[in-house]
Amino acid sequence: MKLPAPSFREALLFWIKLGFISFGGPAGQIAIMHRELVDRRKWIEESRFLHALNFCMLLPGPEATQLAAYCGWMLHGVRGALAAGILFILPAIGILWGLSWIYMAYGAVPAVAAIFHGLKAGVLAIVAVALLKVGRRALKTSLAWGLAAISFVSLFFLHLPFPLIVFGALLIGFVGGRWVPSQFGGASSDAYVRRITVENVDWRSTLRTAVIGAMVWFTPIIVVGIWLGWDSTLAQLGWFFSKAAVVTFGGAYAVLPYVGQQAVENYQWLDAGQMLDGLAFAETTPGPLIMIVQFVGFVAAWQHNGGFSQLDSATLGAMITTWVTFVPTYLFIILGAPYVEQAYNDVRLKAALSAVTAAVVGVILNLTVWFGVHVLFPDTGGVDGFILFASVTAFVAMQWGKLDMMVVILSCGLLGLGWSLL
Repeated sequence: MKLPAPSFREALLFWIKLGFISFGGPAGQIAIMHRELVDRRKWIEESRFLHALNFCMLLPGPEATQLAAYCGWMLHGVRGALAAGILFILPAIGILWGLSWIYMAYGAVPAVAAIFHGLKAGVLAIVAVALLKVGRRALKTSLAWGLAAISFVSLFFLHLPFPLIVFGALLIGFVGGRWVPSQFGGASSDAYVRRITVENVDWRSTLRTAVIGAMVWFTPIIVVGIWLGWDSTLAQLGWFFSKAAVVTFGGAYAVLPYVGQQAVENYQWLDAGQMLDGLAFAETTPGPLIMIVQFVGFVAAWQHNGGFSQLDSATLGAMITTWVTFVPTYLFIILGAPYVEQAYNDVRLKAALSAVTAAVVGVILNLTVWFGVHVLFPDTGGVDGFILFASVTAFVAMQWGKLDMMVVILSCGLLGLGWSLL
């Protein structure tokens, strides 16, 4: 059955909604997009969603943000990619700016923390439901199960670098697809098909897009450097996070140790306690976990304001940090997506990306376990009984009761507030 694509307005309304409900870091956000775009709305085929996810896993930067932009591109081209990518982070920008200001001006707010505490339980349930669903659909051969298991063990227990896992799976797929193709996917089993029309691209159009994208990316840094000096905090934030955007593979979890070490120890923009508080904000607000870089930029410029008011300086720091982190993210998708889609039916490439799909299941399992351990066993010691009860209840309600995800998120937030009052 061939389904019509949504109108741009329909998609726009969804991307706005997604920006407000995308909790839980990359695992939670991938789960939400899969549930909404593939299962519920059926705007994107299962095989193409996984195809896009595989490509995003190979890129530096936040994979969930890139996946949103790629899905937007599949539906409505470049304007769809920009709409999806920008709206995916726009609510987080506003919410995190407000929380950062309250944090620096007044300290922590207990009621807000209580609501976010409850949201963690809902996110954990959403991630677990999605893991089961994606795993069941992606792991159809014994080799796929093996790659997923190796991926999880390598990341969780051996702490091997993320790029090594993904590119290793890619190599296995290229080689294995030639000798045992039956173990590496095959024809799509989707019940519906909507072929995506991809215009032919050439190196000239790609180069033109790359030049325009680079100008958009670096212009704010150059303006700030000329205006305030290249040694100013704002210019340093721009250069450092531009570099981080292109050299950090593996998503937020791989980026955070590098950013934390450089921001705290090298540049001394903030202290370790502030960095941990920023991580807590990023984990419990909508949007990608890498939004912690906005918090770093805000606090750094607040504490090193260079003659501005603290709030004005912090706002500029947050803006330039967010800009140089996400502009290259969208640029990578706009440049690469046409080529990846043109190669969709290439047998060798499909085998390679099928291997990456299996490895990605292990990656998502690793993120799920990491997130689960983090919220169930807080630093204060013991087991968080509220999170355990609420997350199990939410999981049962979604898995077997088919309760809507928005109801789960809102209910968990209210439960968190109620629990704190008790």
